Amino acid sequence: MADIADFQRRVAAWCVECFGETTATDIVERNWRFLEEALELVQSLGGNADDAHALVEYVFGREAGEPNQEVGGTMVTLAALVAANRLSIADAAFTELDRIERPEIIEKIRRKHASKPHRSPLPGDYKHAREP
Repeated sequence: MADIADFQRRVAAWCVECFGETTATDIVERNWRFLEEALELVQSLGGNADDAHALVEYVFGREAGEPNQEVGGTMVTLAALVAANRLSIADAAFTELDRIERPEIIEKIRRKHASKPHRSPLPGDYKHAREP
């Protein structure tokens, strides 16, 4: 099985193929999509919106951390969450990457992305859209 560096390279290449270089490297867009997926994971495991809102206030009420350390913390915390739920990071990650690399799925994702307002964290919420 490939290692985490190989996985990251495949995801980066997929992102460029699917969305183009500009969107693939747009840090604000990547932040929003990561947060969306993290919230969806927590929701799928029984988390609720009230707790999520409380954590948003807690985190954003503090000084920002150092990105490299926060990536490490995110990975450790994800591994602990996955272990507690008797899931496999590697199985889930590579299964999803294999799925989204299929041409018909790339096209579906491109269509969904094209239908979203640009420069907005909320799909379909044009009132939050920002000009580039």
